[in-house]
Amino acid sequence: MNTTKSKGFTLLELLVVIVIIGLLAGYVAPRYFSQVGKSEVQVARAQIDALEKAVDQYRLDNRRYPTSEEGLAAVQPYLKKTLPNDPWGRPYVYRIPGEKADYEVVSYGKDGKPGGTGEDADLGVQAVSGATETAKAN
Repeated sequence: MNTTKSKGFTLLELLVVIVIIGLLAGYVAPRYFSQVGKSEVQVARAQIDALEKAVDQYRLDNRRYPTSEEGLAAVQPYLKKTLPNDPWGRPYVYRIPGEKADYEVVSYGKDGKPGGTGEDADLGVQAVSGATETAKAN
């Protein structure tokens, strides 16, 4: 009698393991990627805050805000690093005068278009006659 038993996994066992891994990935991946989106929004807010401070420092030194033609490139000497793009790879938009303030520094969010909600919402800082106000997207 031959009683040698083959060591290994059956096809059914392998399929069960693959299904379990797929279910776990389907549960964990959306939660992980939503956190990545939230962190990109936080990075954009922090960069906009730094740009706002640089624009304000420029105004203190030059007694005016940078013109539209000069843009944010004019505040490069006031930044510790090079002028950043937003977390989605697009340059920040500098508007003077702003729609609601003396100037605006804006990121159009993940979709790169004005308006939107969630990660696609516009993020920006408006300087209101010397005071500043941060626009927050929820």
